[in-house]
Amino acid sequence: MAGRGEGPDFVESLARGLDVLQCFSAERPRMSLSEVAAVSRLARPTARRLLLTLEELGFVRLAEGQFSLTPRVLSLGMAFVASLGLWEVGRPHLERLVAQTGESSSMSQLDGSDIVYVARVAVPKLITLRVEIGTRFPAAYTSQGKVLLAALAPGELADVLDQPSRSGLPRFLPRDPGAFGGELCTIRARGWALADEELAPGIRSIAAPVRDGTGTVRAAMNVTVHAAETSVERLTGEYLPLLLRTAGDVSADWALWQSRPYSEVRSDQDASSAGLERGR
Repeated sequence: MAGRGEGPDFVESLARGLDVLQCFSAERPRMSLSEVAAVSRLARPTARRLLLTLEELGFVRLAEGQFSLTPRVLSLGMAFVASLGLWEVGRPHLERLVAQTGESSSMSQLDGSDIVYVARVAVPKLITLRVEIGTRFPAAYTSQGKVLLAALAPGELADVLDQPSRSGLPRFLPRDPGAFGGELCTIRARGWALADEELAPGIRSIAAPVRDGTGTVRAAMNVTVHAAETSVERLTGEYLPLLLRTAGDVSADWALWQSRPYSEVRSDQDASSAGLERGR
């Protein structure tokens, strides 16, 4: 994983530490030193130093020869979510939508060619994919991803789709690029997207855009159903109007949240440090 930096300021050791954190998953919640070294493709002594550093910082723990992540890792991702206010604003709306539909609903944002889940309210149903905050999927296989891709400029879209997925799933390669481009144009015009068992068998979903105060699409919200239980007709006829209304409400509340009066009182030490930084 390491050794791919090109810029003169690229910090390889930091990249390797992040590689180690990303080795852990639902399928690999606990790993030995040798396993971490193998998955991260790092030399065993390097992996050991990184793991011990992460342990000292509180991001991993060691028990009975097995390393595992600690809840402190959540601070890395939640700082991003909190800075946007998405969860704070979206939670009551997601909960209301789930109560109305009886189906799970999530919010995602685009990161490279993947979507990353940043908020979710789920109902206990048996589906083929496990989804939680931070889960990644190739954007083009999902309804939320299609909404986010449809909001990109053509040149930006091509660059995004050329990036390899970090989800562990194969990169999206459309059989007919023209048809996929046409689908995105349709999504952009009508304001919602459908993914019918494209990501995995049995998974069917619809999604709508969530916009910030400038009207820019910053996230997407979906309703996910089991294909054997809910037809496309019911999904688009019954649940879609509820989803569109909810996404609009979240967008409106997010715009208000972003325009809130806010100031940050800085300590004397912070102010002094900022002055030194400006003077460099």
